[in-house]
Amino acid sequence: MDVQIDYGRLFSDDGAAFVPSPVRAIFKNYDFSRIISFAGGYPSPDTFRTDDILAAARDAFRAYGPGILQYGATEGAMQLRQAVSRKYGVPVDNIRITTSSQQGIDLCARIFVNPGDAVFVSQPTFLGAIQSFRSYRANIIGVKDTGFQAAITKARDEGLVPKFIYVIPDFNNPTGETLSLEARREIIGVARKESLMIIEDSPYRELRFSGEDVPSMYSMAPDCVLHLGSFSKILAPGFRLGWVFGPRQVLAQLVACKQSVDLCPPMLDQYIAAGLLDDGRLHDNLRNTVELYRGKRDFMLRMLEKYMPSGVSWTRPEGGLFIFLALPEAIDTVALYDRALSAGVAYVSGAFFHTDGSGRNTMRLNYSFMDKDRIEEGVRILAGLFRDCIV
Repeated sequence: MDVQIDYGRLFSDDGAAFVPSPVRAIFKNYDFSRIISFAGGYPSPDTFRTDDILAAARDAFRAYGPGILQYGATEGAMQLRQAVSRKYGVPVDNIRITTSSQQGIDLCARIFVNPGDAVFVSQPTFLGAIQSFRSYRANIIGVKDTGFQAAITKARDEGLVPKFIYVIPDFNNPTGETLSLEARREIIGVARKESLMIIEDSPYRELRFSGEDVPSMYSMAPDCVLHLGSFSKILAPGFRLGWVFGPRQVLAQLVACKQSVDLCPPMLDQYIAAGLLDDGRLHDNLRNTVELYRGKRDFMLRMLEKYMPSGVSWTRPEGGLFIFLALPEAIDTVALYDRALSAGVAYVSGAFFHTDGSGRNTMRLNYSFMDKDRIEEGVRILAGLFRDCIV
């Protein structure tokens, strides 16, 4: 006979901190062939160069044989580490490959955070990072602008143990904004003064459409920065590959941790990515991707100007995938979501990117995934909903 098991009683204390992503729930529950989706950070399928990927796979098998289907080094395949080194000018010994940039975030949390430790994040910030830090029972402290010193001092006064600062300096998710050189220097100064690490999450850095490039924080302070990169936005998200630049002692601990997670990154994916990096095909396609996304960003900005009512404002990103809207305080974008979805449009409320649940009058819109006709229709529908709320 079946035994009634109270599964919840068996879950760990950490398990109680695992909260499903509201963004992933959107994708699970709806048919997005029928919805105008501004919700996810999906790259455009037009950027997926399948012919190049197939050619790179054939080249890899010819060069290395079936061994590329074996287990590999936890640190990542040397061929890919060397290719990344050549591209970014970072020594191979300071590079490790991860199974996605999200894994890099999670590994950082695992090696640094004890329950109750304080981590400091820009406010608002990436939902996936908030989820990861919460799963290790960190005290997540959201910081506006560059107020990290005051926040760290306050945390220490309250008996908390600060561990690291997490920022997305280039085209932040969700706002699309970029940290100035002065702001980067200030944050690095705080980290060095407080003997903390900086987690520099940088999956969008190469998607710059306008403005002046700003040095990475890792290039400015390799002693106290872990730089996370991703192939998801420059190649394809189905290649679950990312990388970490950092001090060797920290990377050694990260690799030891990763061995208990998945042993090694996917080998075939690594050899394909290495080939595309080395022969220039990834770079060539990236130029096309930047042009495509520049056009979509410019178009969405024009549609916002055309349709949005007074009282709605938005960021004007110089790159990345997102525009962030601020609405009148009376509009609750969490409560409005079902009405928007019924009207045929999906977005993500800004509240989910705030550590304290604030920002309910904000929302994130993605412009990379939809074509221009659907971008215009989606913006028009949202504007109509906002007008109804304002009236």
